[in-house]
Amino acid sequence: MAEYGSLPFKEQIDYFQDKVNLTTESWTDIWEDMHARAFVVAGATKEDLVNDFYKSIEKAIAEGATIADFRKDFDAIVAKHGWSYNGGRNWRTRVIYETNVRQSYSAGRELQMKDPELRKRRPYGLYRLGNSEVHRDEHVAFDGLVLPLEDPWWDFYTPQNGWGCKCRKFMVSQADVDRMGLKVAEKAPAIVMRTERVGTQGPNPRTVQVPNGIDPGFAYNPGTAAWGKQQAEKAGADSGK
Repeated sequence: MAEYGSLPFKEQIDYFQDKVNLTTESWTDIWEDMHARAFVVAGATKEDLVNDFYKSIEKAIAEGATIADFRKDFDAIVAKHGWSYNGGRNWRTRVIYETNVRQSYSAGRELQMKDPELRKRRPYGLYRLGNSEVHRDEHVAFDGLVLPLEDPWWDFYTPQNGWGCKCRKFMVSQADVDRMGLKVAEKAPAIVMRTERVGTQGPNPRTVQVPNGIDPGFAYNPGTAAWGKQQAEKAGADSGK
């Protein structure tokens, strides 16, 4: 299995390039699967500012630019526009870079997983922890979980499942499962919802329902949101299926 981010690929690039740039005042202005169609940087309220950030992240996705490269762009963009942002520079750049790169990667992989022939050979999804130094307890419990790809559990728990989450989802066959000494779960873990109030320091607070183990704003599958459905339908039409 290829490691996360080892190579850029067309589906990931297409996903990001299909986004529409939007200005926002806070991170709660748009929510969950709205991010499948929109590129935003919280607090970036000028179109030119958002466009410059978009171009930098697009470069990271299409050309493999590193977070160090993005930080150079970030500093130049902030200086150019005189942008006053919240949070420390290293934290803010990591959130912008990693969230966009990882979510676009997940969306691209999800579109690949929709291929009917590939799905026949590899009908299961495998949840694996990433290389974070500290893991959420719920994510540790999910490590090694194998479920059919059509299981609704994946609608919530396809990574990325929170800020800085590096968990991954792999497409596997029964032979893969057997070789790794795993089993296909008879039943998905229960989805237990909690209520949280988010964005209380900004202009657009929300009261939201969030599954345990997921940070607010991440309880969706970027590849099965509106963009993913449109691309899957297009692929099917192009192939005559």
